[in-house]
Amino acid sequence: MPFNRIDEAVLRALRQLMGDRVLAPGTAGYEEARQIWNGRFDRRPGAIARCADMADVKKVVDMARAGDLRVAVRSGGHDYAGNSMCDGGLLIDLSEMNSVVVHASSKTVRVGPGARWGAVDHATQSQGLVTVGGTVSTVGVAGFTLGGGSGHLSRKHGLALDNLLSAEVVTAAGEVVRASEREHSDLFWGLRGGGGNFGIATSLELRLHELTTDVLAGQIIHPFEAAADVLRVYRSFMKGAPDEVQCYAFFLRVPPIPAFPERVHGKVVIDLVVTHAGAAAEAEEALAPLRAFGEPILDTVAPIPYVTLQQAFDAGMAGGSRWYSKAHYLRELTDDAIETILTHVADLPGEFTTAYLGGEDGAMARVDRHATAFPHRDAPFSLHIFPGWTNAADDDRIIEWARRFHGAMSRHATGGVYVNLLGGDEADGPRSAYGANYERLAVLKQQYDPGNLFRMNHNVAPAR
Repeated sequence: MPFNRIDEAVLRALRQLMGDRVLAPGTAGYEEARQIWNGRFDRRPGAIARCADMADVKKVVDMARAGDLRVAVRSGGHDYAGNSMCDGGLLIDLSEMNSVVVHASSKTVRVGPGARWGAVDHATQSQGLVTVGGTVSTVGVAGFTLGGGSGHLSRKHGLALDNLLSAEVVTAAGEVVRASEREHSDLFWGLRGGGGNFGIATSLELRLHELTTDVLAGQIIHPFEAAADVLRVYRSFMKGAPDEVQCYAFFLRVPPIPAFPERVHGKVVIDLVVTHAGAAAEAEEALAPLRAFGEPILDTVAPIPYVTLQQAFDAGMAGGSRWYSKAHYLRELTDDAIETILTHVADLPGEFTTAYLGGEDGAMARVDRHATAFPHRDAPFSLHIFPGWTNAADDDRIIEWARRFHGAMSRHATGGVYVNLLGGDEADGPRSAYGANYERLAVLKQQYDPGNLFRMNHNVAPAR
């Protein structure tokens, strides 16, 4: 029986499959369940199917395919483009599938698609192990990993997707397959960067690494007036930094809290967020060039637990605020690029707005750009323009600021973009995200999802 919209017949059929785990407008729990992290999107699905396991996912996918329903899939729900929620269609909600099982003997962890990095970090660090996670612990594991996944440990251990060993996937045809280097290797290639285009990942197996000591990490904050010199030092430092080091150069407004002198409250500063995840004897020497430069307002660098580092920025990324995103990979951080950045960040609009640079070399760059669907392996720096605000009346002004900034930096950029940072309004977003790998992804899409059931994403259209 074909269904093209969510009506009473569809709801009855869904409830026959899943009982009270199906929510509809007007039912208890629906309003809470339809909320996502990005408050810029206020969408109302016709039904929410809260899956408890792979079998639930398979049943719902079969029904959605048969009825040609509009489908959105939510794992962590932490995205800039609002793709984890739809209007009027069916939301396949994986948030309850949040198991984390550590296998210390094989140094692997098996993670459900609804798990967030905070839970993974806690479970793995309790056994002296770690994998590459996001820099905010409330981010979902699945979307982060399948899109790429860059964090504090990426220069040492690669991207999150480089640490993906296998995935259990429900395809658009309702088949359950295990994808790895040895099984469905074509699908495994596409999953590592291609996101949710080919099916719903119901389980991820990730490689773990030993981390039994604290990391040397913290923030080195300088006044905006020193930013040009700080960025030149940062540029030089990152070129010679060991893999154990990651450093992000943030521009943000100082919050009015006692840790900062009153004279800088509300002012734009440059904040070097630095980590050394290696031997303690080498860490102090490795970070010395950054810490010795200039007269910082604050230097909090100290040995801290990795889980503390992972949670340090959670408060600044709280759900419900309005978020937008524009991003580049940079060919080089030239003096002209530095001047352009400083011109645009001198007056950051929005209460939570930041822009930051990240180092993209080390282990990340030693993977061939065709080895996975993620192609961006040769840019030394990335730039993320990341406005956050609360008043909807400010949408146009703040979004236009981000677009102008992004446009001004285009001459310094490779033309590629990290798919997880797409804002959703880029006409050529997926092609920019996948570059020379796009056509192979389109062929893979035709094989695994020829009807484009999974299209509520940064979509790769099936090859025809």
